[in-house]
Amino acid sequence: MKAETKIRMTKQRQVILEELCKVKTHPTADEMYQMIRKRLPKISLGTVYRNLDILSGLGMVLKLDVGGTQKRFDGNVNPHHHVRCSECGCVADIMDLPVDPDLDSKAQKVTDFRIKRHSLEFIGMCPSCQEAEKRRVA
Repeated sequence: MKAETKIRMTKQRQVILEELCKVKTHPTADEMYQMIRKRLPKISLGTVYRNLDILSGLGMVLKLDVGGTQKRFDGNVNPHHHVRCSECGCVADIMDLPVDPDLDSKAQKVTDFRIKRHSLEFIGMCPSCQEAEKRRVA
């Protein structure tokens, strides 16, 4: 879907966008569905999937393809990196690490690809999983 495509901001799309922007957990579509049903009890899972795809195609939300797991969504479309827990799969923003605005053009210069965008994902262990590991070892 092209960014200049005009869409009507339906009640469903507005609620999806509002709920996604409230959280920092990078939910899956299924998790979004559970959140949205509290406000729109009759919404279908298919409607949530379709509208998340539309909103991400328009650049209003980010669709994160992290580590072969289910796609996750981010209401923060400003350039930033992500970190994913290798144990539980949670995803968090890394806001204090500068994003290199020239990285796409640098990558294009050293490959035969026309670079459209990139995503940088760090993989580690979240604080909750670190704590659980400490309890198991102790």
